[in-house]
Amino acid sequence: MNSRGRNRIFPLLLVTLLALNANAAVELGIDVLEANNYEQLQGKRIGLITNQTGVDSRGVRTRVLLRKHTNLVALYTPEHGLDGTEKAGRYVSSRRDPVTGLVAHSLYGPTRKPTPAMLRGIDALVFDLQDIGCRSYTYISTMGKCMEAAAENHIQFIVLDRPNPLGGLRVEGPLVEPRWISFVGQFPVPYVHGMTCGELARMINGKGWIDARCDLQVVPMRGWERDDTWNETGLRWVATSPNIPHWDSPLYYVATGLIGELHGPETGVGGPRPFEILSARGVNAAAFTSYMNSQDMDGVTFTEYRSGDRGGSYLHIEPHARANLTAINIYGLAEINRELHTDLITRSSAGKREMFFKCYGSTLIASQFARGTKPATIVSDWLNDVARFKAERTRYLLY
Repeated sequence: MNSRGRNRIFPLLLVTLLALNANAAVELGIDVLEANNYEQLQGKRIGLITNQTGVDSRGVRTRVLLRKHTNLVALYTPEHGLDGTEKAGRYVSSRRDPVTGLVAHSLYGPTRKPTPAMLRGIDALVFDLQDIGCRSYTYISTMGKCMEAAAENHIQFIVLDRPNPLGGLRVEGPLVEPRWISFVGQFPVPYVHGMTCGELARMINGKGWIDARCDLQVVPMRGWERDDTWNETGLRWVATSPNIPHWDSPLYYVATGLIGELHGPETGVGGPRPFEILSARGVNAAAFTSYMNSQDMDGVTFTEYRSGDRGGSYLHIEPHARANLTAINIYGLAEINRELHTDLITRSSAGKREMFFKCYGSTLIASQFARGTKPATIVSDWLNDVARFKAERTRYLLY
């Protein structure tokens, strides 16, 4: 082929590749809002619930866009703060945002719900946070508290929707019993709910899971489908918190986050591979890894991990793994108990047990382990609740 022919073909290939990329990219709620010239927000004084994850598909901060194109007057921040750098469970202080000059009211300090004083002069609250699709991650709890405050103060609530990085098909794990409703389990949904924030807001409002229904509007995405995990969206991942640095971190959070609440297990949190390790002092790495691999978890493999006197496994999870990822916590807990001749639930401090039960949603698991119930039986006990939830959520789905 001569140079003239190549010169004609290469631009054509480039245009084709760019077109394919454009077709593959998901338009976020903020992108749709931009395309509509912020029509829903015009003439209103806006409060924005956001952090470092609130960006459009080009990476421009939502708070910068709303400050420029609307009457944005206040910011509100969840756990981990405006920049997402605060450690889990640490109180966050209110401060002035150097980017917009606005006060960023902390919703993870003395109050978890905006007070009337914080909302004075606000006509609409806009929610733009990237959630990870797991009940115990507190961004959806913040959303619920803000919906409640909006209803109480007669303020419109608008969700700029974003993808569930786990996709919309994965639904698994136990529900939350009423006595264990907390900020790490605010709503009676499975541990992995398979909904976007916009869909979940519709369900929270529709089911009356907050004290008063709010005036809710969702700005939906374009181009996202239920079977899309984050790597298929064409979007850049922004770390949602210090221990969710990568787009696939939510998969590992689901697999080991529960057992990590107990005394003894280590999951890699604080290191370069958060939630990607499951180990404990005195555990035989080879035996543990062999056991976990013997469970034939489709799309999940385990390799040996050793660090000093700790043994266990590295996890390797495929984005569309068909395995029940929440169940990994249960199988791992059972095998560690067996190897160490102990019960990690009863061995943990009262505070750790309480947090474990809040995240799990029930104390039933303690009695199940005490009786020697097999992990497969514990996991199968979730299935009826999951099936019922999937049926109930159908009317609230947008995609």
